[in-house]
Amino acid sequence: MPKVLRSCSRRKKSGRSKTQRKARILSSRIVYRGPVFWVTTDRVEEPGGIRVRRDLIHHSGSVVILAVDESRGVSRVLLERQYRHAAGGHLWELPAGRIDPGEKELLAAQRELVEETGYTALHWRRILNFYASPGFMAETMSVFMATGLRRGKAQPEDDEIIQKRLVALPAAVRMVTSGTIRDAKTISSILWLQCMNEHGSDSKTKRGKK
Repeated sequence: MPKVLRSCSRRKKSGRSKTQRKARILSSRIVYRGPVFWVTTDRVEEPGGIRVRRDLIHHSGSVVILAVDESRGVSRVLLERQYRHAAGGHLWELPAGRIDPGEKELLAAQRELVEETGYTALHWRRILNFYASPGFMAETMSVFMATGLRRGKAQPEDDEIIQKRLVALPAAVRMVTSGTIRDAKTISSILWLQCMNEHGSDSKTKRGKK
């Protein structure tokens, strides 16, 4: 057994340590509210007892769609290319979008896939949930795998100019490793799919909820 794994296996469980405790919020006030997110300034007492100020960006949450076409006997991933002002250029990404207030995650994913790409899917499965940038942002992202794709007409927003392409999984992985894909949600989702394909998975990986 590697040394690192041996050292981990010898650790004994103890009571709740400082790394397991939650911070105590002393005060919180909204300093900005926009149409997409809002910002709070919080005074918190952290697990170690230190009192600090934390500025946080809050968001209703987002969905990401890992749409996979297998009609040609190979997994092809549906990618988009669009301009991102924050990145100062065009990025290759998976379809994604914000969850509207009161909207269910799955319905948001289905809506975003149609709006951005025109595709619908017969089968859906929630595969990942993660924080986008937990150092200062409370936004979570849920990734849905969509299979049984059917092509249709896209319904993009007025400010969305989106190119879409079905890319074979090996080529998509190369786009990740070469740095062509630089979007975190897309990188994690593509590598998840590659891992599932390499190490095997149950039937739920390919087929989920309708």
